[in-house]
Amino acid sequence: MDWKKEYHKWVNFSDLKEEHQNQLKVLSKNKNNHELEDCFYTHLEFGTGGMRGKIGTGPNRMNIYTIRRAAEGLAQYIVSNGDSAKEKGVVIAYDSRHKSYEFAIETAKTLGNHNIQAYVFEDIRSTPELSFAVRYLNTFSGVVITASHNPSIYNGFKVYGSDGAQYANEEADQIVQYVNRIEDELHISVKEETTLKQTGMLKIIGQDVDNAYQAQLQSIILDPDMLQQTAEKLRIVYTPLHGTGNTPVRRALALAGFTNVESVEEQALPNGDFPTVEFPNPEEASAFSLAIEYGKNNNADILMATDPDADRVGIAIRKDDTFQLLTGNQIGAILLDYMMKTKYKNHTLPKNGVILKTIVTSELGKQIAKEYGVETIDVLTGFKYISANIKAFEQNKSHSFLFGYEESHGYLISDFVRDKDAVQTCLLLSEAAAYYQSINKSILDILEEIYEQYGYYQEDLVSLTLEGKQGTEQINQILTGFREKPPQAIATKEVLIIEDYLVGESVHHQTNQTEKIYLPKSNVLKFKLQGGAWICLRPSGTEPKIKIYFGVKEDTFAESRDTLESLKDAIMEKVNNFI
Repeated sequence: MDWKKEYHKWVNFSDLKEEHQNQLKVLSKNKNNHELEDCFYTHLEFGTGGMRGKIGTGPNRMNIYTIRRAAEGLAQYIVSNGDSAKEKGVVIAYDSRHKSYEFAIETAKTLGNHNIQAYVFEDIRSTPELSFAVRYLNTFSGVVITASHNPSIYNGFKVYGSDGAQYANEEADQIVQYVNRIEDELHISVKEETTLKQTGMLKIIGQDVDNAYQAQLQSIILDPDMLQQTAEKLRIVYTPLHGTGNTPVRRALALAGFTNVESVEEQALPNGDFPTVEFPNPEEASAFSLAIEYGKNNNADILMATDPDADRVGIAIRKDDTFQLLTGNQIGAILLDYMMKTKYKNHTLPKNGVILKTIVTSELGKQIAKEYGVETIDVLTGFKYISANIKAFEQNKSHSFLFGYEESHGYLISDFVRDKDAVQTCLLLSEAAAYYQSINKSILDILEEIYEQYGYYQEDLVSLTLEGKQGTEQINQILTGFREKPPQAIATKEVLIIEDYLVGESVHHQTNQTEKIYLPKSNVLKFKLQGGAWICLRPSGTEPKIKIYFGVKEDTFAESRDTLESLKDAIMEKVNNFI
């Protein structure tokens, strides 16, 4: 795109909203044109999961015009599926971010112009409840307006299929094609909100869906008799980090008997500025600062935080006079270990049970599942791949889904939701903590027992932010460099296998023997090393980042820590050389 031509198109558009006119005036006065160019040099990418970007003016920002473009592409896809798809319609949720409600209504207005039924929640709702609502209302599609755990200047548009999961590759590609054909986002027709409400094409929903979702949440409890005796004794501090989680999480915990729950007051109400945290991300230790203060004052046993759309969760466990934050992989191991033990004890572990995890998630979960005769299947990064497998299991009745997770703090316990669900996770984590407390143990004690039994697994992630056109080129340089000059060894670990998910091949380094990878093509490289260590390079699908994942296993914590640091140092030196 010629960014100056696009800029003038927007400047000369007679019906441009006043806020965008004002933004363009400010941008045009800036002598440094880099920001102005970044707003107009391309269309904000609509990928297989939707789009995410900074709020602002221009085709490369989140605004009502780019929202209309995304919604118009979705509308055309729905129309191509016939009148039944239009009648089933689309359910739309939105979180606490700036412009989220406005973007939700603009989506409904764009769909309404094609006579597509729209259901919009009366107030903010979580992403997992949106996923649930698609199946509960039997809609053709779903949309949630959210940028998950990104900073406050971001928002996004995520699209879901009729199974409540983000669209799989084939359907997603079709929607992407429809969106990419739309060159002019400024002249997309929409229906008026009042007209749509009067004709019933826009319906407001809320409490009925909430009640049905909460009823399903209680079904994941594994040992209700135990909870009757223990739940009220567990002291919990919870924070929604200014997002959507406060109402559903606290309600689910209360219904399960957890009455000793303290909410972080400063973070309880929705606020798109996220004023008390640098990032509203429960993966970050800084997000727990206030929760730790509350925990110390209330002598809490466990702290829990959910991100703005309540699909990810982080926890911290009391350790003497402070609290220890767990990694996403550690939380997954605790959940999986508790589920396996309890289901085995209760004789509810199915013979064809299966665990689903991503290729960048710890191998520890696979070992725990193996102990109970349960198969683990690896999928590409992105929860839609976990959901696609759940759908396939339903169709061919080959497996019983038990648990799905990814290292980035996303977990699914029961498949009435088809995306990661922090509300489910908070409930099951609380059950596990209550049980262990009843036998005079903490989750940290159990984590140490897991390491002693299966080995000291440790993982880490280095995330490089490389923004703009130059950043995209640098990310490509890194991946091209590792493909053209793959390392023979990394630190002291010999490379045994190179998995290239872009070409769909796994190469054994010593024999040069190749095997096919039966997963969708993706621009990802994974190096498997001696001793069970591994490294994976993957560009983010939603942010201007390249993520580099590390995993090790040693006999002691100290050994695994040292191995991890040496691998990180070696690989980052190579990354810096490539850029």
